[in-house]
Amino acid sequence: MESRDVVVVGGGVSGLSFAWNAARAGRKVLVLEGSERLGGCLDSRRTAAGYWYELGAHTCYNSYAGLLEIIEATGLRDRIVPRGDARKRFAFLRDGAIDMLGPISVLLRFDKGELLRNVFRGMRASKDGATTCGWYSGVVGKRNYSRILAPFLSAVPSQNVDSFPAAGPGSLFKKRARRKDVVKSFTLDGGLASVASAVAAVPGIETLTGAVVREVRRNGAGFAVHLADGRSFEAPVVSVAVPPSMAAAQLRADFPDLASELARIGMAATESVGVVVRRDRLKLPEMAFLVPAEDIFWSAVTRDPVPDPGWRAFAFHFRTGRTEEERLGRIAALLQVARSDFEEVTRRMTLLPSPVLGHDRVVGELDRMLSGSRLALTGNYFDGLAIEDCVQRSRAEWARVAAPS
Repeated sequence: MESRDVVVVGGGVSGLSFAWNAARAGRKVLVLEGSERLGGCLDSRRTAAGYWYELGAHTCYNSYAGLLEIIEATGLRDRIVPRGDARKRFAFLRDGAIDMLGPISVLLRFDKGELLRNVFRGMRASKDGATTCGWYSGVVGKRNYSRILAPFLSAVPSQNVDSFPAAGPGSLFKKRARRKDVVKSFTLDGGLASVASAVAAVPGIETLTGAVVREVRRNGAGFAVHLADGRSFEAPVVSVAVPPSMAAAQLRADFPDLASELARIGMAATESVGVVVRRDRLKLPEMAFLVPAEDIFWSAVTRDPVPDPGWRAFAFHFRTGRTEEERLGRIAALLQVARSDFEEVTRRMTLLPSPVLGHDRVVGELDRMLSGSRLALTGNYFDGLAIEDCVQRSRAEWARVAAPS
């Protein structure tokens, strides 16, 4: 059995952030990723011609202090690219018609009487103990919420968010301090997956892809990580940075209570399809994203905020249960092109947590069980789904397991 200072199970943004913190502290870290690609939601694709686009996360903000620290430390600061004018435009698809909107004009689509009857009282209501549907319906009115706001909120995690907590762990939005020396919203030249590549190249970090972890067991005062192919690694510190359902399966043998708590967290799947089309084949105006009132997809996100003279790209995030023929046919119809106009088609399956009221208690119980151990749990199912939520959780978990016992 090979030994390392730290073994990280999962090579997404959470696992890589944990590895970066450990390596910065002088540890030798092994990252085990079950797929053939590092980065998780940092999933930038590149055509043979060199045009890049995002199939996963697509935007970062100057409030992402933890991510910016990694970007600067790995030499990526000069690759920050501001998102251009198209970021201010988005579209709402209803009854077959595309309505182009902006941050202000979307408010004009609300029923004004219903909005005025609710907004002042609703804004004063506490979010504590409220669902996303309950609190936002109180602000804009139930009909405004269901007709307009709910589709936009659900487009964020590509799932119905009505039952999400309105505040605290698992909620959609967080207030964070902004850095004034960084543009408000940005990406990286070459795509956000550049962060994954840069972290993997940090001295002290070793990565293995295609390394499917079967289980994490106790091993004396430390841990043993057993792979499906028969290999095993031991370390005094292990961080499990995979979706909670996978983490529960890997930990069940020696950590049954932890696994049971993890299994309480619901999960939702999304099937994403990316297409690249020559710019001159499209009549659709440039925009940041398209949200349908009701359709077989949750949203379509574009690369238009970082325009290219020859190409445009779209990542459609579909509800599950549709055939490839249905997905590609719907994309072609919306873009008003033939399927032969797709210069490239890429695909991705994503599993995301579905937090509900009481999620804060689940997180608290997980933290209680982990207290005093050198086993870490990190991911997008603690504070929230945003990249920065993952980075900050990994930072906090590293600080906990690295502290003198």
